[in-house]
Amino acid sequence: MSVGAPKLAQAPLLEVRDLRKTFSSKRMFAQARAVTAARDVCFRIDRGEAVALVGESGSGKSTIARILLRLETADRGEILLSGEGVLAREPRHASLGYRRRVQMVFQDPFGSLNSIHSVAHHLMRPLLRHHRVAPAGARARAIELLRTVGLEPAEEFIDRHPYELSGGQRQRVAVARALAVEPEVLVADEPTSMLDVSIRAGILGLLAQLKRERGLAILLITHDLASARFLCDRILVLFRGRVVEDGPSAALVEAPAHPYTRALLASIASGTQKQAAASRDRETAGGEAAQGCPFAARCPDVMDVCRASDPAPRAVAGRQVRCHLYAEDAQAPRS
Repeated sequence: MSVGAPKLAQAPLLEVRDLRKTFSSKRMFAQARAVTAARDVCFRIDRGEAVALVGESGSGKSTIARILLRLETADRGEILLSGEGVLAREPRHASLGYRRRVQMVFQDPFGSLNSIHSVAHHLMRPLLRHHRVAPAGARARAIELLRTVGLEPAEEFIDRHPYELSGGQRQRVAVARALAVEPEVLVADEPTSMLDVSIRAGILGLLAQLKRERGLAILLITHDLASARFLCDRILVLFRGRVVEDGPSAALVEAPAHPYTRALLASIASGTQKQAAASRDRETAGGEAAQGCPFAARCPDVMDVCRASDPAPRAVAGRQVRCHLYAEDAQAPRS
């Protein structure tokens, strides 16, 4: 290569392009209708970066996570890992190699661990299944993993069963299990929502430490913008399966551009329950909108154009926003 030649741009660790997933909703004595859980979803995560998917219940967050984990099949779209297409190469089932590189921490620390088996079993099984250590060294490595996630003295936890642990301790074991195979991407689906408020910060702090010290890429699925801001570098706000705002965490929380993002922040301030917001959405939805902005029925700033056409993403103050309040590639709202 000659001196001064431009360097090739490095591919993101994980990239999602135009992901779409539709389910058929069947009701007794009513015609089935299509419900879109993910629509034209695009994002990327670099090594050592944390990105949050934020939205109320039913917005499509967990569906996207399950597609990334290959637990659901996308209707269309691409998943690229280190620049290589995954779905074309592995159309039906994820390979063992993909599952090693992309791991998940589930929401429910009481349901994600089998109470019949000990902590040692939960940690040693992935170590041996993915050939990370020889059988003779599996127990010692499992103890090291417990120390990594802050369960000390680790020797006292290794032979316990999940029913002997608190919710926070169970979730740390779940994180240790995910780390056993040395993943590059960790998908955390509402990892603190079922934990006491007093221990949520500890789990988020653990994830932040792993991101910083191991260069782990994290996709956080949450309804909580405060948790997203604490852990993540960027936030993607989802409404009915579509990203309506995407930007740096601090800027997005301090000055939200989309009316839905503002509503989410207002619900945190007022203590509004996410279930109530989702119920309100279902009452006004009435199925897939034929045209117009999906948020128009609930938007306090709705205009005629909002009901007529679905907005494309616009560049607004260093982020992407789908909203007719902003002109194309504008920095300020329409007058």
